[in-house]
Amino acid sequence: MAVLFSHAQNNYVKPTDSLVLKKLGMWQDIKFGLLMHWGTYSQWGIVESWSICPEDEGWTQRRGPYAKNYFEYVKAYENLQTTFNPTKFDAAKWAEAANDAGMKYVVFTTKHHDGFCMFDTKQTDYKITSAKTPFSTDPRSNVTKEVFDAFRKKGFMIGAYFSKPDWHSENFWWPYFPPKDRNVNYDLKKYPERWNAFKQYTYDQIEELMAGYGKVDILWLDGGWVRPASSISKSVDWEQGIPNGQDVDMKKIAAMARQHQPGLLVVDRSVGGEFENYQTPEQTVPGKPLDYPWETCLTMGNSWSYVPNDTYKSTNQLIHLLVKIVSRGGNFLLNVGPSPEGDWSDTAYSRLKEIGVWMKVNGEAIYNSRPIAPYEKDNIVYTQSKDGNAKYVFVLADDKNENILLPASIPVDASLITQKTKVAILGIKGECKILNNNGKAEIIIPKQLQGSAGKYAFVIKITG
Repeated sequence: MAVLFSHAQNNYVKPTDSLVLKKLGMWQDIKFGLLMHWGTYSQWGIVESWSICPEDEGWTQRRGPYAKNYFEYVKAYENLQTTFNPTKFDAAKWAEAANDAGMKYVVFTTKHHDGFCMFDTKQTDYKITSAKTPFSTDPRSNVTKEVFDAFRKKGFMIGAYFSKPDWHSENFWWPYFPPKDRNVNYDLKKYPERWNAFKQYTYDQIEELMAGYGKVDILWLDGGWVRPASSISKSVDWEQGIPNGQDVDMKKIAAMARQHQPGLLVVDRSVGGEFENYQTPEQTVPGKPLDYPWETCLTMGNSWSYVPNDTYKSTNQLIHLLVKIVSRGGNFLLNVGPSPEGDWSDTAYSRLKEIGVWMKVNGEAIYNSRPIAPYEKDNIVYTQSKDGNAKYVFVLADDKNENILLPASIPVDASLITQKTKVAILGIKGECKILNNNGKAEIIIPKQLQGSAGKYAFVIKITG
């Protein structure tokens, strides 16, 4: 994951392909997805890929016995391939847990920036199915196929995360020169044949994923510094260091990918334009609805990848994030990093189970929903059904206390109330009354329900 994109960009271009538009609409309705960052780096419990990047950033710091010498460190990092053996890997277990949590789509890292492939590519031996990797002898070794098949059986939309930069490829970081930063380390104009070879390598790997892994719904491309020169913005600091543009010919890639997967959503992160069908603000929630399709991608713990004893967000936090993201019209892609043994932490399973219990009662206010003003005020958050026939009022628990009691009354926006309005609390029998005085509306909770205890958030449904 690139620790770069704190804001969604505003250069959105609406797709014109009717199949893409149809799938985009389906994706916007399902709201809640799972992202997984997994690779050999999980064995060291470090940030994915970035420690081999020779930049002096907080997320690129090297640690451990090889940290003092960059080249020794990279050699040891790449040697992790020879000890990667996630024998506890069980894609069906993950799919079951995600499904129970109410998730509806998955995005899995087929290859991160370090170039190690979690699928059986024919283009390199730096992969989980190589004889150099102990797990290659396991019948589950083509991990990407196992994940896609297991989640597809649960009805999930399938997303392939793929890194455009590849720091293991000799045609991206040419060994003749030391790498200087995250970009290509040679002059593209001086050595065009080398860049063309890398473009072909990228095309061939993506075609393998699009042609050989069943139905795929999303091609989720990371590494936004690999982009055409014409898309580099003078107003974005990190884009200024991109040399000559690093164009992999997305037009050609997208055409090929959609030939294999009609209607495929292509998400060329941060680049904008016709190949970023939805945008992906990272580790942040926009303060208001955005006028284009978007998804917040955010970690359950502090890290994208597995870190021993990571600190996980509470279920209360995660449900509140989901509610606020959906109230602004977005999707929530929640990341969990599997361990080197091939499993999630007990805490991750616990969080998903607790989310699922809440979603089974209140999911109708999440799925197929749309934003409605005033969106959020204090601890009150609003959504509406896709057809507009139902409005939903979320009453959130305190940030520091997951338990919540139904009060005697709840203030709501008066615009939601008419003379025919009916009000009910999801999961609780009985109707509530409405008090509307001089444009100030309140939902009056029946005395027998006042003080009823719940967790995370109550949801009030308004119809009529």
